[in-house]
Parts: sequence; structure tokens; C-alpha cells
Amino acid sequence: MTRHIACLLAATALAGTAALPAAAQDLEPVTLTVVGTWSGLPLHRLYEVPFWTETVPEASGGAITVELTTFDQMGVGGGDVFRLLSDGVFDIGATVADYTVADAPELEGLDVPLVATDADGARAMVDAARPMVADIMADRFNSHLLAIAPYPPQIVFCNADISGGLGDLQDLRVRASGRMTAQLLEALGAEGITLAFSEVPAALERGVIDCAITGSGSGYSAGWYESATHVMPLPLGGWDAVVTAMNMDAWNALPEATQTFLTDLIASDFEAPAWDEATSSLENDLNCLTGSGECTSGEPASMILVEASDADRELARAALEDTVLPDWAERAGADWAARWNDSVGAVVGVTVPVE
Repeated sequence: MTRHIACLLAATALAGTAALPAAAQDLEPVTLTVVGTWSGLPLHRLYEVPFWTETVPEASGGAITVELTTFDQMGVGGGDVFRLLSDGVFDIGATVADYTVADAPELEGLDVPLVATDADGARAMVDAARPMVADIMADRFNSHLLAIAPYPPQIVFCNADISGGLGDLQDLRVRASGRMTAQLLEALGAEGITLAFSEVPAALERGVIDCAITGSGSGYSAGWYESATHVMPLPLGGWDAVVTAMNMDAWNALPEATQTFLTDLIASDFEAPAWDEATSSLENDLNCLTGSGECTSGEPASMILVEASDADRELARAALEDTVLPDWAERAGADWAARWNDSVGAVVGVTVPVE
């Protein structure tokens, strides 16, 4: 009996090994230190955590183990992630591209407000920008691009009556989700304010700001509906693309088989599901924020929905093309602006003037 059980256990072990992808069986053992995005938001909870702590170890047959934290759990700012990654403080880091613009203004071209109004358009924009982003990450941050994933569209939350549309933002103080968004707000007559995500609810309650821009799902998850009364689902802040990259020295030290394994797995099991969710999330997020339909994320709130008009969209698009993009081209440089025109601009139908 003992011998029979031993044989069964050996056969089971062999079957489990045979079930692993061929590439996984050849992987050398490695432990990766990974720093993810905001710990309380859906992108981290629903996608980063299961991918790094479950999918990667399981798909690699235990060859790759991961130590995961987030930049807010570390007590560092989102804008510091790629600086630390460049120095090799950890192996892999993820943060919102807009957080890094002080170090890499050209990276703002990844997520331009308003040029993509749905997830399909946003993904087409990201795919067009990917080769450019890969070069920026290598040149600026000594890192290898692994993935680009979206937050939901960055929309407007206000603790003020904006039922008249975009013109009601005139003279209001609005927390921007990035530098380009702040410039767009200024062009629309509002005052763009820089404020950490976690500080927004209190600032809305105290009247320090009148409105704030963030992802629809992020605003719901963080309870912004308790401090704001109106929501406008116009993507004034773009999609707040999150870039995941690996320190270039650490990447180059990996065997080619491990590089290929990670590249393929992060595309299929992290990027693709995150984009699929973005396609359908806005409707649910707005249901949850306004209580106007089925909310699958929790208890619905009762914010007032303000639909943007065609005139609102035309006003914002004019400000973007006449003021915001030319300013970005000047800061990023003519070479990057020309490259943007040939990639992202060609996809979204916008051309930045290049001198």
C-alpha cells in the first residue's frame, strides 16, 4: 500500500509538472520586488495584487516569487517611483505617467485629455504611443517598459453647482490630475490646483477647492461622493495611464526565457483584463455615484449627473488644440512632438504644431 501511494504521489507530481507551460519549466528561480500603485484603488486590488502574488508564481511553477507593496504603503510619492526604480531600489515599479512629468515632460503625450472618449480609443492611443514610451522609460529612468494599464476616465467631481455645463467651471478652483489637465483648466478659465489624491475629500469639504478630477471608479472607491455633489463624465483628465516598468539592470540580468515569459504574461493576464474592465466600468461607476442604475461595486450614492453638451466638448477641444498641446510641444521638444504626431496624433486625428 505504501509503495502504491508513493507511486501515485510521484505520478501526480509529474503530471503537475507536465501541465506547466514548457517555458515555465525552464525558468531559473528569481525573486522580484514590486512596487504597485495606490493600495486602495481597484487597479491595485483587482489586477496588480492577483497578477503579482498569484498568477506569476503559479504560471512560473514557483520559479518566480514576488514581494509586493505599493508606493503609498512605502510612504513615497507617486512621482518618486521611477526615480527610485532608476536607482535600483526595487526591481519593478508602477505609477501614473502624469506623476512623472517633472522628470519627463515628453511622457505627458501618453495621456492627452479629451482625445479619447472611450476605452477603445484610449487603448488605440496607448498602443500608438508604446514605442515612444519605451524609449522614454529607457532614456529617462533606466528602465524597461512592461505594461501600460488604465485607470477609468478622469472626470469632474464638484462640490458646487455645475449644472450649466463646462462654463460653470469659470473661476472655480479645480484639483487637476496632471500638468496638462491643469493647463486645460486654466485655458477654460478655472484655477488648476495641485493636490494629493488623499487630500481631496477634506479640501472639498473645507472649500479649499471647488472641484477635483480623478477616475470615475477611483472617486467612488475613495468616497468622494461624500464631499462632492455634482459629477460630469467628460474626460478632462484623460485616462491617467499607469506605466509598469523594470529597472534596466535587473531586466538585463534576467535570462531571455524569463524576459519572454514576463512579457507575454503581463500582456495577457494584467494589461488585457484591465483594459477589458475599463471598457464597461464607466457606466457602473456613474450608477454607483448617482444611484441611477445598478451598482455592482457597493452602496450607491446620490450625486447629480451633469452631461456635457456638444458645445462643452467643442470648447474643451479648442482649448486643448490651441493652448495646451502647443505648450506641451515646446516643453517636450520638437523631436518628441513630431514623433507624437506620427504615432498618437495620427490615431486620434490631432496634429501638434512643430517649429
